[in-house]
Order: sequence, then structure tokens, then C-alpha cells
Amino acid sequence: MQRQIHRAAPLNPKLLRVILVLLFTALCCPARLHPQTVPPQSDPSSPHSEYSNRIRQNYSFPFGKDMLSAPGNASIEGNDFVEPGAFPTATYCAHCHQEAYRQWRQALHSNSFRTPFYRTSVNLLMNTKGIEFARHCDSCHNPIGVFAGALTKNSQVNHSFDEDGLTCMTCHSIQQLKSTSGNGSYVMGIPSVMVNAEGKRIPGEVPYYQIMNHPERHSAAVMKDIYRKPEFCAACHKASLPHSMNDYKFIRAFTVYDEWQTSKFSQRNPLNFYQADYATCQNCHMPRNPLNGSDYGAKHGTFASHRWLAGNTAVPFYYGFDTQLQKTIDFLRSGNYLDVDLFALKLGDALIAPLGTKPFRLEPKETLEVRVVIQNKNIGHSLVPEVRDLYEAWVEFLVQDASGKEIYHSGFIKPDGMLDQRAHSFTNRPVDIYGDFVDNHEVWTIHSVAYDNTIQSGRSALVRYQFQIPGNVKGPLTVTARVNYRHFRQSYLNNVFGPDHPAYPVVQMASRTQTFAIGENAPTPPKPGENPEWMRWNNYGIGLMDEQQYAEAIQAFQQVVRLRPDYADGYTNIALTNLQWEKYSAARPDLEKALALSPHNARALYYLAIIEKRSGHPAAELADLQQVITQYPQARDPRRELGVYYMQQHEYKEALTQFKTLQAIDPDDVAAHYNLSLLYRRMGLKDKAAEQAALYASKVVDPRAPTYSLDYLRSHPEIGPESDLWHLHTDMADPAPPVPKPQ
Repeated sequence: MQRQIHRAAPLNPKLLRVILVLLFTALCCPARLHPQTVPPQSDPSSPHSEYSNRIRQNYSFPFGKDMLSAPGNASIEGNDFVEPGAFPTATYCAHCHQEAYRQWRQALHSNSFRTPFYRTSVNLLMNTKGIEFARHCDSCHNPIGVFAGALTKNSQVNHSFDEDGLTCMTCHSIQQLKSTSGNGSYVMGIPSVMVNAEGKRIPGEVPYYQIMNHPERHSAAVMKDIYRKPEFCAACHKASLPHSMNDYKFIRAFTVYDEWQTSKFSQRNPLNFYQADYATCQNCHMPRNPLNGSDYGAKHGTFASHRWLAGNTAVPFYYGFDTQLQKTIDFLRSGNYLDVDLFALKLGDALIAPLGTKPFRLEPKETLEVRVVIQNKNIGHSLVPEVRDLYEAWVEFLVQDASGKEIYHSGFIKPDGMLDQRAHSFTNRPVDIYGDFVDNHEVWTIHSVAYDNTIQSGRSALVRYQFQIPGNVKGPLTVTARVNYRHFRQSYLNNVFGPDHPAYPVVQMASRTQTFAIGENAPTPPKPGENPEWMRWNNYGIGLMDEQQYAEAIQAFQQVVRLRPDYADGYTNIALTNLQWEKYSAARPDLEKALALSPHNARALYYLAIIEKRSGHPAAELADLQQVITQYPQARDPRRELGVYYMQQHEYKEALTQFKTLQAIDPDDVAAHYNLSLLYRRMGLKDKAAEQAALYASKVVDPRAPTYSLDYLRSHPEIGPESDLWHLHTDMADPAPPVPKPQ
């Protein structure tokens, strides 16, 4: 169901400009806002209030008085509705910013609302719960619609802005960020492309000659330092579902900003397996490239990309944006982000690892297990991020004989376009209260997640495949493992278009191929671009540790320190595995080795603090945590542990400082809510304690949630193994159950 467009009579341009100028003079400097705080309204005597008052007469406020965007978090200075025409159009900006406009028109931001993919989901929401609930989504997908008051029953607002989604002036009108809670956690100013000589914002469009005469005033109006920070992206590239949206409880939707903030690229977290140079969202998705066209925003012949290349191949494919599509495919295929390693063969009880370093022999009819390691090497967030229930990234594993005949194939696309159900995919499966898969992105019905196999930034996944070599095989065998990506799974495309639609692009992101002779196989030299042997063992150990195969993980990390005895993190990884195995005393010697090699290593100090806590050495624990915090003041885990330490020592003010700081880093941290509720109660602040306790109760995982997931997994045995920490992909029949012995 499409929204109806009612065309209102246009305002006289001169009158509109007078209204907007008068409105601007009525606005005062905004206070910093909590996500649910309502900004003060503008002066009711302002001519602009005539529009806002007219909208308010019929505007529904089911989530709280004067909360324009709820259940979204978006705010606007003055907390009043503004005419859609108050936003200078992208075509107006294109007069001087031709290259930015050309890129923007094909990019996701300009198509954030109109695509059939988004409209299918948001129309389901409106038809199921009401148009007011769409404000949650449109706070990011269509802010002009939210602030124009278009998202209410019987709206008479002209919806022509729907075609442009996020225009230049929606992003470039944002004046401040409220938090990193997402769902549109920004404060927008009345759109302005210029300030006057006193630095006051001039609402609306101005003649181009004024901008050309005073480009510094234009820059002051449309550029802010926050636009270059990852927190700016967090305003929308982080999302949750509040109780008001689902009548259930707080559900995390996606947390791309949090994933970046805890990745090696943020340099804010000491606990990563690898380190890297600082890089922001903008560094990857808005890199400066040589300018091909004309744009006054260029600097020294380069221009910050406004294509925001990432993983969306579906939208440019649908609209026929061939340039955007090809650039997106090239971005995904660059080879910079993932590493696929055919790491090991298992023959009986023997493990041949890493492949290429040891000889081995293969025989016909032999059962062979291949262990593949997929490393999320250089992505600043998970594979895959955001709406994982819609995207498909998976491993395709193929074994062929000398004639090209398939011996084993996992992760293939079936004739109907559906992915092999037994494929190892880096997606998730959200389910509702009935244990059914939420197939159509009806996010307000999600109650649990049956499994989530995404690979976090800097980590590795271990995927195991088993097959039998045929007795009449024609060698050699060619074994290929690749990671494929499709922006929307076939069933969702069918939901949007029906079964008859073109095949959407499948992109190969990374691949590795190895040839195995039937008979003797000698060691082979490393291939170009292959990780060094110590790193191959390290990634294998990470995969094993995440599968809770602790003994094997320790053996892998021991190979790392054998090859690199000077590598402090190798010893830390052994200790971390022992910690997760709850062998605390066994972890200490390796941490001491790590600190002997790297005396101020924050990662080793953090894990040593955990051991000191378990050993009853609070002074040593405190000293270690303080060193970590000094080096990484925005690290979440050390803040959390330090807050608990102070609570246990009854130093409540110090504990309060730590948990409030943690909450500033992540407003949705469950441990912060829980411990603050205890602290406030002990300090006699009952109202604050109750507030934090309520937030904790809403955000903590529902203990009933696993039941919903189990219901789904029981009814889908073909994908049930994907929920296991480690599992074997095989085309071989399960072995017969043992015959019970007679009693």
C-alpha cells in the first residue's frame, strides 16, 4: 500500500523566506538532550508556528506529548514542525556541487525511503500497527517526512520529498548529537545554507551569488566537526526496538557503531586480537578520490565520496544505476576485507596443518575433513552488519575431480534462487513469540534470535567440511572455498516482488583454491597474499576458542609462540583461552610472559586484573585496571570491571563515576543500568535507582527468549546445526546408532 500524496498549495517564496527568517530569530541555543527529552518549543508568536499549529491540530502523539518523532529519537531545534519546503533541495545544492549530487543520486542515502525493499517493510508496519510507528524508521530513512508532520492519519502534507530520501540538507542541518543510542539520535537545526555576518543561521535557500561572495559563511552553515566523527554515523547506523514499538521490551536491532568502537580500528579497545591504524566510518565509506567532474567542495583535486560504498548491490541493480553497482561490486571484491584459508585436513586422527607445510597422502574411498578459516581481516564491523536477517553472506565449498565432476558441494544456489539450506552462512535468524522465523522484516514481532553466525571485526570463524573420496576418483582433486554475498536473500526478494524477478547479484568477496593429488602430496610454498604461518595458526586458534574447543585452541596458540616467541599477544591468547576454560591459575604464567615482552601491554594487564580479582588481590587488580583505563579511557570492559571493583570496596562515588562513564560510552550497557540502580539505592537516591532498574529490566535478555529459539530450531532440523558452536558440514549419512548391549 502506497502513501497517498496530497499536493498543498505552494507558499509564496517571499512570504516563506520572511516566515523562516522570523522563525530563526526566535530560536535560542538548544540544551544538550537526552534521547527522550523534548526540546523547548519555538516562540508561538512566530509566523512559522502557523504551519506547526495547523499540523498539531490533527497530529497524533501516542508516545508522549510533543514527542514529534517517537518511537524514534530524532529532534529538531524548537520542537516544531517545519514545512517540507524549508529544506533546500538536492537540485539546489547541485548548482555548485555537481559531483556530490551525481554520486548522491545513485547512493543509498538518496534512495533511503523510496525503494520497494524499504517500502515493503514500512508499509507492513503502518498497516499492522499504524502510521505513527513508522516515525521510528523514518527518523533515519525520511526525516523531512517526520519533521513536516507527514506521519499521521489523514495527513495533507505533500509527499514529493519521498523521492529524495536523505537529501544534502538533512545531514548537513544536524547541529548536535544526543547520544550514541541510534534510531536518529540527533538534533536537527532549521535548514540553512548560510550564516550572516554575526554568525546567525539564515533559514532556507539564498541566491547563489551570496554564497559565492561569502563561501566561508556557507561552510559555517553546512559543515560541522561532528560530521567527520563516527558518532555522527552512529545516530542512524545503530538501532534498537523500544517497548513502545513492540509491546515487549528493548531489543537490539543492529549495533554497527558499537562494533566499530570495539574494533581494532577505533583504537579504543585493548582487547582485540590484532591492532591497526585509526580509521573511521568516513575513512572507509567516504574516502577522498580524484575529482572527475566539477564540485566546489573539492580540495586539492580530491573529493570525499558521496557514494557511501558498502554492501548494497540490490538498490543500484533495481534502479539500473550501473556505475554505483559496479563500484559496489569492486568494493566488495577488493580482497582487502576477508581472508579464506584452507587451513587443515583431518585424516582419521591425524591433523595436517597448516596445509602446504607438511606432506600427506590421500587414497580413494578415504573420508576427509577440511577445516576452513574465514578471517574478518579489515572490516571495521561484523560480517554481516545491520539487518542480518535480510542479507546473505555464506561459504561455498566445492570439491571437483580432474574432469570437473562435483564430489561435494555446499553453499550452492538452487534453481529457484534459494540458498542451500545447509550452507554455513554469516547471518542470523530472528524468531517471534510463536517460534516462527520473522521472514518479512517485521521487526516489531522479534522476541529472540535462534542463532547469529556473524564474524566480528578482527575475529575468525572455523568451518568444517567432510566428504568421502570416490573409489573411482580421477585425481587430482580441486578444493575451493569462497565467501559469497547477496544483499537480500531470495525469500525476501520473493516477498517484495513475487517469485518472478531477475536474479540479484551474488558477489564473491574472497576465495582460496588448493589442488590435492591422489597419492603423495609434498609441501608447497606459500601463495602470494597468504597470511604468514604464525597468523594462520593464530586465526585457527581464535576460531577454536570461539567454538569452546579450548584444548585445541591452546595447542594452536602454542604454535604461534613457537614461530614468534617475541609475540606478546600469543602468550596472552593462551592465557585468555585458559581464562575462558576457567583455569585461572594456569593463565597467570603466560600473562607474565606477555608482560615481560611488553611491560605496559593493556590487553595482558586487563586479563591479569581478572586473575588478581579471582585470587583475592584487590590492590593488584586496581593497579592493573587503572593502567588499562589510562591507556584506553573509552574501553568498555575495563570501565565495567573497575566499577565493580569500587562497589565491592564500598567506594560508591568512584563506582558511580565508572558506570556513568560507561553509560556515556554505551547508553544501553546492561551492566551499567544494573549497577547504577544498586548504587543509587545505596546512596538513598530512590527515583534514580528506580529509573535505572526499569532500564535494566527492559534491556536485559528475556529468560524466555531461548524457548522461542528452540521451538524454531526443532521445527527446522536442516539448519539446526548452525546454532551449535561447532558443527560439521557433510554429505555423508549419519553413522548408525550403536546397538544396545543385552542387559
